Amino acid sequence: MIIIKTKQEIEYMKKAGELLAEVHREIAKMIRPGISTMEIDKFVEEYLIERGAYPEQKGYQGYPYAICASINDEICHGFPRKEPLRDGDIVTIDMVVNLDGWLADSAWTYAVGNISDKAKKLLDVTKESLYRGIEKAVIGNRLGDIGHAIQSFVEAEGFSVVRDFVGHGIGKKMHEDPQVLHYGVPGRGIRLMEGMVITIEPMINEGTYHMKMDDNGWTARTVDGKLSAQYEHTIAITKDGPIILTDQGDDK
Repeated sequence: MIIIKTKQEIEYMKKAGELLAEVHREIAKMIRPGISTMEIDKFVEEYLIERGAYPEQKGYQGYPYAICASINDEICHGFPRKEPLRDGDIVTIDMVVNLDGWLADSAWTYAVGNISDKAKKLLDVTKESLYRGIEKAVIGNRLGDIGHAIQSFVEAEGFSVVRDFVGHGIGKKMHEDPQVLHYGVPGRGIRLMEGMVITIEPMINEGTYHMKMDDNGWTARTVDGKLSAQYEHTIAITKDGPIILTDQGDDK
């Protein structure tokens, strides 16, 4: 069942989104060779708790950390680790903020030091695909319009769209209906309505879209060892067009 949000509820979620965006801006200042993702995890948890919020991922189905930190060939749900990031790495930091019971969800892929031209193109294409999907998140369109906009752009650039993980509705729970695929056929799927709040979060691979799971039961990575990137926003569908609740201000 899709839960439609009132304008007031969207405002509550926007407050959570503003805090989440603030955290990402702080992380951007921290990312450098030599820092560990475990240090970032500790920073995020403390930052949120000091501001009356909570990292919703921690404890979700037993997940032990405040963030997911997926490095290089890790697609998503990477565990923070003590080993320092190295020059040339890319790392996706994904988090869900709970502020007064309302949630916001956003992931961002960061370049660590000097990355290769191929990695930079992957990041640029992935971010652009997110915004192309958001442009289609308007009343009357269908979910397939979002997925098609992402897939057609990404594949034309020589990359692939992960099939095994999708976006989703969000509100007081992290995962609500509907599922938001990042591939698909235009004109297909659920019609978008005012008051829907969803995440759009394309995971884009340098090589094949196929994945494999680590022994920890959480971390997904590319089967061919090639790079993967992800950008994600929480979006409200309104009569004035899509509102990015996790907007970082200058993130495009």
